[in-house]
Amino acid sequence: QVQLVESGGGLVQTGGSLSVSCAASGRTFSRTTVAWFRQAPGKEREFVAAISWGGGATLYADSVKGRFTISRDNAKNTVFLQMDSLKPEDTAAYYCAASSRILPTMTLAAYDRWGQGTQVTVSS
Repeated sequence: QVQLVESGGGLVQTGGSLSVSCAASGRTFSRTTVAWFRQAPGKEREFVAAISWGGGATLYADSVKGRFTISRDNAKNTVFLQMDSLKPEDTAAYYCAASSRILPTMTLAAYDRWGQGTQVTVSS
């Protein structure tokens, strides 16, 4: 069973960059699709990005395409989300999630393992 722990959140100014990480435990990590979702206060959790088992396929929400980059290092059981050109509307708690699906999906219900979240705040 894969367990996920996020880290790397913090406070950054508009236009700045931040990287968050998702460290996983469990021998099956290399066979999981991993995604990042985010949730701002009073809003529903929304998809941000996802990456396939081997890292060959990625998927991004339109709102972050061209600004965020998802990657993974299976040898280190870690998935990264590099966030550039940050905007105040990117402020949210960021969660990583894992799915046994081979290809990435935006569907929240496809992910059955979740981390506890890490806060990202972008000041204007």
